[in-house]
Amino acid sequence: MRKCTYSAQRERIVAEAISPVASELRLLDAADLVSLLRFECYGNLADLVASAAELYFLPGTVVFGAGGDYKLDWGDEPEVTLDLELRPQGVTVYARLQLGNERAGVEITHVAFDNPAADPDDNTALLAASLRDAQFKRLGSTTGGFEARSAA
Repeated sequence: MRKCTYSAQRERIVAEAISPVASELRLLDAADLVSLLRFECYGNLADLVASAAELYFLPGTVVFGAGGDYKLDWGDEPEVTLDLELRPQGVTVYARLQLGNERAGVEITHVAFDNPAADPDDNTALLAASLRDAQFKRLGSTTGGFEARSAA
């Protein structure tokens, strides 16, 4: 995606939203992710991403995209990059999630709004609201339960 003034803000919004999913995926052994990418086992990767996302998002909100990549050099920590699609209501975000030993990062490659506004700030606000509405939220600190936020 061509970087513009609102790109960094949108990447920050997406990164904050999917950080729990990235943390779940970082629990997987890097060698397993590398082998699944190398042997093009994309269905298995899609299942892993769906399993990590189902704890935090409504079904179908965060899905595995078209592929991924890995960096595996002697003496360095492995790094795995997964293509993701985020599909909250009204927006589709194509992103690359980089998973490392100590950190994770996200790079947005494209954002498509179903009904884009003329003002980019309005589109950014829509992205944030749509992701927030697609997340599960805690009911109460004592119950430990979750509920889906409903888009109204």
